[in-house]
Amino acid sequence: MIPRKTPRRPAAALAASLLAAALGSGLLAGCQKNDAPAPPSAGGAAAGGAGGAAGAKAPAGPTAVGVVVLQTGRASLSTELPGRVSAARVAEVRPQVRGLIREVSFTEGALVRAGQPLYQIEPDSYRIALDSARASVAKSQAAVETARLTVQRRAELLKIDAVSQQDLQDAQATLKQAEADLASAQAAQAAAQLNLSRTTVTAPISGRVDLSAVTPGALVTADQATALTTVRQLDPIQVDISQSSAELLRLRRDLAAGRFQKIGGDEARLRLLLEDGSSYPLPGRIGFSGVSVNTATGGVTLRARFDNPEGVLMPGMYVRAVLETGTVEQALQVPQQALQRDARGAASVMVVDAQDKVERRAVVATRAFGNAWLIGEGLKAGERVIVEGLQKVRPGDTVKPHEVDTAALSAPAGARAASAAAPASAPSGPAR
Repeated sequence: MIPRKTPRRPAAALAASLLAAALGSGLLAGCQKNDAPAPPSAGGAAAGGAGGAAGAKAPAGPTAVGVVVLQTGRASLSTELPGRVSAARVAEVRPQVRGLIREVSFTEGALVRAGQPLYQIEPDSYRIALDSARASVAKSQAAVETARLTVQRRAELLKIDAVSQQDLQDAQATLKQAEADLASAQAAQAAAQLNLSRTTVTAPISGRVDLSAVTPGALVTADQATALTTVRQLDPIQVDISQSSAELLRLRRDLAAGRFQKIGGDEARLRLLLEDGSSYPLPGRIGFSGVSVNTATGGVTLRARFDNPEGVLMPGMYVRAVLETGTVEQALQVPQQALQRDARGAASVMVVDAQDKVERRAVVATRAFGNAWLIGEGLKAGERVIVEGLQKVRPGDTVKPHEVDTAALSAPAGARAASAAAPASAPSGPAR
């Protein structure tokens, strides 16, 4: 059997296979080389090291704080005292005789004059009683005249011994008894006349009359508990001011020192602020004498008087009396939020010096004035006082101060924060 020969591949095909294998190995090695991280260059390593160090610990800058620059100005000082309006005179109208109300002669709420008729009580029975009393007086007068004539006759008869001394004395006693009866009758007549006049109930004082508690036809009695109506004198009117005894002592010292506008003696001029915040146009006067301390509350009641021609002030209204205490020409004011107090009550503020360093300064705050404190000692005009950021700084810190508008300090904190807020940066463009 003759063996079969295997055919040979051409040399060109073999060379093509080898070339393809070599190219595949080269591409695979190139992909692996691209995936491996490149070694850092010298410049890149240095930049990376600097950036890491900066991210680890950035240097802290000065703390931003808000300050106000102190300036002197004129301040009109005053003292406000809360009070209640009350009528200067109050008269409750009650009947003094018994009877039926025939007529109500006034308009409720109107102004009445002293002596003006308010009610008319049925007068007929009292008129009859007066007529009876007049008749009794006439009868007594006749008896007196008869007794006087008897005394005269017996006196003449005694001269000629026609009557005894005893008869003359009896006649004289009868005359005296008749004169006493006449006086009693005249008193009864006056009482009847008075009761008749009391059937017309009049206003005891001038003022504004209240509502009527009775109507025509009602039966009233003398000195009853229920008042028919009430008359209140409203011009002038008074304001009762309740204060502690310590406050009264301070007010008296200020009056003696001339800090109030004095009218005379222990009186000072003052003005009123009404419940709606408006100012009463007419001034008043207040006295600081003749008061006593309530042992239960430790307070006193001061009384001021005001003219009230238009009836604006009414009893029961809550008002605030303002005492003008004078004017400070070179007043130094510090916003209230700048003032701090320690556990002992000592006042201090944080001041920024010329080197922008924080310094704690002890001050003397004399009194509150609106939204500020008046400073008596410790500061001077031109100094910078911290009003914002106090909780972020301590004495000795270096700060970055910016001036704050004092008018904005009285606004609510939320409003100030909203107005101070601003966009951090402008919107960036589209990413590329």
